[in-house]
Amino acid sequence: MKLLNLDHVAIAVRDLDRTLEDYRRRYGIEPLYREVVEDQGVEEAMLPVGGSFVQLIAPLDPDTPVGRFLERRGEGMHHLAFAVVDIEAALAHLKAEGARLVDETPRIGGRGTRIAFVHPKGGNQTLVELVELPT
Repeated sequence: MKLLNLDHVAIAVRDLDRTLEDYRRRYGIEPLYREVVEDQGVEEAMLPVGGSFVQLIAPLDPDTPVGRFLERRGEGMHHLAFAVVDIEAALAHLKAEGARLVDETPRIGGRGTRIAFVHPKGGNQTLVELVELPT
C-alpha cells in the first residue's frame, strides 16, 4: 500500500456558514465543493489548498458521529484523509498489519469518492480516512 497524497484535513464545526465566512475573510479562500452527505450525517465544504483540501464538516443533527464529536471535544481537527489508488487493497493491507478498521468495506463519500475509516486506537489517536478518487 502506498499513500498518494494528503487528500484533506477535516475540521468539525458547529456552524458551516459562519466558518466559511471566517475562512473567506481571513484566508481569501472559497469552497470548491459543498454538499450534504446524508449517510455520514454531515454537510461538508472542501476548501482547496495546494494539492489538498481543508474539509469543514458540520453535523446534520447532534446524534451523528460528528455531532457527538463536537459535544465531547468541541470544534477542531476531526481526521486526516489520505488518497489511495486501490481502497480494497489498502484495507486488506491494513487489516493484515493489525490495524483496527472502522469500515471493512468502502462506502461512498463526498465528491463521489470511495472512503473507509481506520480507527484512531493504534494510530496515534488520530482518525484516518482512506479516499479513492473516482476514475
